[in-house]
Amino acid sequence: MKPGLLVISHGSREPGWVALVDATLEAARAQLGASLEVEAAFLELVEGRLIQDGIDRLEASGVTHLLALPLFVSSGSTHVDEIGWALGAYDAPRTETDLECYRISAELTYGKPMNDDPELVGVVLDRLKEMSTMPAKESFLLIGHGSQEAGFQEAWEQGLAAISDQLMRFGGFGACSTALLLPNQVKERWQGLHRSHPHNDIIVIALFLSEGYFTKEVIPRRLEGLACRYDGRALMPHPRIADWIVRQTRDWLDPMES
Repeated sequence: MKPGLLVISHGSREPGWVALVDATLEAARAQLGASLEVEAAFLELVEGRLIQDGIDRLEASGVTHLLALPLFVSSGSTHVDEIGWALGAYDAPRTETDLECYRISAELTYGKPMNDDPELVGVVLDRLKEMSTMPAKESFLLIGHGSQEAGFQEAWEQGLAAISDQLMRFGGFGACSTALLLPNQVKERWQGLHRSHPHNDIIVIALFLSEGYFTKEVIPRRLEGLACRYDGRALMPHPRIADWIVRQTRDWLDPMES
């Protein structure tokens, strides 16, 4: 038996986006040890490093047991669903997809995205603390990508609510709310926060793994005219993202090695 790890993220045409994923994976590899075969792969836009490329490289190195770990924020992502189906993790996708089934010979375990795992909560809490001056007199608005697909939108909303509950418990903030870009909830949720706590400053956090089009363009447009603090930062770079990859991988490896 030879295990291998395939960390899958969305991909981007921006080299800096890909570099952040690679740096995160290198930090995880350093903790996991050189004996474990590790590949980063992308759903689209990164030529020569797509999911099938990663599978092929791992199997060519002799990998017989594969953990495919979706480096995504939420189980509400339709990408997480379609990738899982294309890998053969379940019989049918829950939404339409252009993906074709991947060729894979190794025994597959398909992991879960970050959701409200403690590492992600820790990253967001650190981001909030960096922007906060007096938490008890501040509100925060947590913005995620979202989805308009039935079932997926609910998963996004449940996940963001679970993260926010923990942030309120650990951070001591005065109030919080969450908003999705799909459907567009940003202005409505900002207004709700402002009405309920009119004297609180509002901090906005983008729940995106890497900076790009949504953090730099879409969210600033949605926030135009709304008084708030928003610095455009994403979750990476942060060491706890690598810690999450390491914990998921060790949880998978431990039963095989015992």
